[in-house]
Amino acid sequence: MSTDASFTAEEEPARLRIVLAKLGLDGHDRGLKVVARILRDAGMEVIFLGLRQTTSSIVAAVEQEDADAVGLSMHNAGHLTLGPKMVRALADAHLDVPVVIGGIVPLEDEPLLYEAGVAAVLGPGAAATDVVAAVRAAVAQRSA
Repeated sequence: MSTDASFTAEEEPARLRIVLAKLGLDGHDRGLKVVARILRDAGMEVIFLGLRQTTSSIVAAVEQEDADAVGLSMHNAGHLTLGPKMVRALADAHLDVPVVIGGIVPLEDEPLLYEAGVAAVLGPGAAATDVVAAVRAAVAQRSA
């Protein structure tokens, strides 16, 4: 919360709520833990689901937590299947929540993910400022 007295409770911007998860059987979660800390340090509320999640468990968390975005970490070459599947699952649940994918995604696959409705793709080693900017832009684009 802001300590600036010029804000009233009604004017203070809401904290973004981000669900972070590993979809499928990928067991590499170190990068996702780094992203969780980056987003938390940027003032966002992070709901960290961790490893081996399903689209159903992620959708349930988005509904229960009233999340503003979903962040998925992909390191198992499943991004072209799992990314669009997550976008569809959210749409099927009537949730207008952007999906941001981070991890190992070949550049030639990025246009396919964007066509499928993924809001942003971040590669390994993305700067903290880029991660925060991508999430904020994805949420802002949905809110517009």
